[in-house]
Amino acid sequence: MSAIVPMGVDPDARRVSPRTWIIPAVSVMLGSLVTIIPVIFPGGLLPPFGLMMLLAWRLLRPESLKIWSPVLLGLFDDLLSGQPFGSAILLWTICFFVIELIEIRLVFRDFWQDWLIAAGAIGFVLLAGRALASPIAAHVDTILALQILVSILLFPLIARFVGRLDRVRLRA
Repeated sequence: MSAIVPMGVDPDARRVSPRTWIIPAVSVMLGSLVTIIPVIFPGGLLPPFGLMMLLAWRLLRPESLKIWSPVLLGLFDDLLSGQPFGSAILLWTICFFVIELIEIRLVFRDFWQDWLIAAGAIGFVLLAGRALASPIAAHVDTILALQILVSILLFPLIARFVGRLDRVRLRA
């Protein structure tokens, strides 16, 4: 027996391929898993790849991740990163809300504006994570500034990678 469908509504429109939400979520989780690869980076300059993937998906394809997704993806990152529990949950969710507010103001954006938004979000998360995780007397400011700079400069590569993943995601 088929369900009653209102006139003008496509009955197949509600069927969403799992690929449309699995690829963004798994790519963010794999980005968070990069931190556990046993490779030594000089001075701890490893960018937060999970956050960068999350921001790239949010800025390039806002509909690919739900507004509540940074909570679950931040939980996954918190379990792996060694930061205080809940920091990625809170900071990633704040980034999502701020990007949502920016999207209300800016009707049209180009890549440079996305890069600027991502740079602000990356800087905010890393600085707030430093404030939450290490004492003020710790001398990590130079390394943190370099990590922010490297992360901002790598964001276009992450955005291009997410664009390629999006093509795979949308292919039937």
